[in-house]
Amino acid sequence: MDFAMDFVRGLHNLRARHRGCVLTIGAFDGVHRGHQEMIRVLRERAREHSVPAVVMSFEPTPREFFAKGQPPARLTRFRERFEALAAYGVDRFICVRFNQQFRSMTQQSFVEQVLVQDLGVRHVVVGHDFRYGSDQGTAATLRAAGSMLGFGVTEVSPFELEGERVSSSLIREALDRGDMQRAAKFLGRPYRITGKVIAGQRLGRELGFPTANLRLHRRATPVGGIFAVRVSGGGLANAPGVASLGTRPAVNGKELLLEAHVFDFSGDLYRQYVHVDFIERQRDELWFASIDELVVQMHKDAARARDILAGR
Repeated sequence: MDFAMDFVRGLHNLRARHRGCVLTIGAFDGVHRGHQEMIRVLRERAREHSVPAVVMSFEPTPREFFAKGQPPARLTRFRERFEALAAYGVDRFICVRFNQQFRSMTQQSFVEQVLVQDLGVRHVVVGHDFRYGSDQGTAATLRAAGSMLGFGVTEVSPFELEGERVSSSLIREALDRGDMQRAAKFLGRPYRITGKVIAGQRLGRELGFPTANLRLHRRATPVGGIFAVRVSGGGLANAPGVASLGTRPAVNGKELLLEAHVFDFSGDLYRQYVHVDFIERQRDELWFASIDELVVQMHKDAARARDILAGR
């Protein structure tokens, strides 16, 4: 990953050089407009203290750890979250393994061991609903601890757009309905999936629609169907295309796969990392009685996607 942002995987990898920072803590799924406001305040406080702006996040996310059944589909996988945090100017990303040992830390041990001893925090930026420790510390208890241990706390109010509080669940609902414009408004950018292009069955090429195939490496996805997209990476920059995300019932597929056809492109993207930005949802996946019917629909989908993207 070719980014300037420093990365630390696990608290056990923290070293003396990592001490002294302004820190924020959270899942940061989606790195949406609310998260971006947190990062803006984080960077502002870091400049005031002349120390790095640091994000601490988790794998798995706390919601996934505590989920009894199927957790909600993630908006962003690890790489996508990493790239977004780097793009918004975070200096260091600390990824903590969220397990039973970490979960059982009390608020006092988390503050004294992690924040003070390991990180030497100068200031902590948290959301209004921030909780920490097995005994459920809050922004107020963190501020009280900071007053005794030498760090400050900024509590950031909920971020609202047009009267709605921006949240990962709100974006997930928009994506589930296929409302890509609403999702993009709350994300501050189009919804994106990133991955390495893998070898496919080459059926698309035989049908006149060669595709870049991305395995999603996730149990569930918040979106599905046929989309007008823009593709970047592998030498492409916002290239227009049409994509299918799902299990491909038209060819009796089973595996969750993203297939993106880039218009007027004949290059090879195999093994390249690409970003697929979802601009507009066109329809559900469908089963077709014959390959000929499938090809007719593919041409219709491509033509509509070209029209959609011509104005965006």
